[in-house]
Amino acid sequence: MTTLQAAILVTLKLAGLTTLILLLLGMPLAWWLARSRSRWRMPVGALVALPMVLPPTVLGFYLLLGMGPDGPLGQLTTALGLGTLAFTFQGLLLASVLYSLPFVVHPLQSGFAAIEASVLEAAATLRASPFDRFISVVLPLSKPALVTATLFGFAHTVGEFGVVLMVGGNIDGQTRVLSVLLYDQVEAMAYADAHRLAAGLLAFSFGMLLVVQWLGRRTALAHD
Repeated sequence: MTTLQAAILVTLKLAGLTTLILLLLGMPLAWWLARSRSRWRMPVGALVALPMVLPPTVLGFYLLLGMGPDGPLGQLTTALGLGTLAFTFQGLLLASVLYSLPFVVHPLQSGFAAIEASVLEAAATLRASPFDRFISVVLPLSKPALVTATLFGFAHTVGEFGVVLMVGGNIDGQTRVLSVLLYDQVEAMAYADAHRLAAGLLAFSFGMLLVVQWLGRRTALAHD
């Protein structure tokens, strides 16, 4: 297996698992943020959005400290016989989940907030439980937001660099993702390879944004 093939596999595995975990964790969190009137809603919302404005290397630095032998998470995983998470795929996955969190939660939150309360009240009068209402009413009505959140979460994870380099390092076949491989190619002055890889990532990102815009236009037309 070539270095490029290994980096593609690691990147796809990381982006796929990160997106899946974020959808499972992000849906209840986004629902709470969209519907709660708790005084904690704004602080929690700011915490969720923090990776959007925080330099990736700052988040990566503190995660690296936390995962290290002297960090709280590192001490916990060591006590459990798991070793430390720094410079492992598992640590890379944890960092990616935290860094991509707002890119999944925010589209979901917007989709959930757009659902009228009367629709949920009507479902409640039919004796649907809160879980049934969420599955049979909320999720179908939020399908565009779910697709957007999935695409954003996946694409953002593919494009990560600062966090993955700080936490995962640059281990071939384990933590070296495409963005890190591109950095290696530029450092080695392999500009032809770097051009091909950069063009592929550019085309991928552009394609993802086209799909998101198409979904937004389709949803707007359906509401007219």
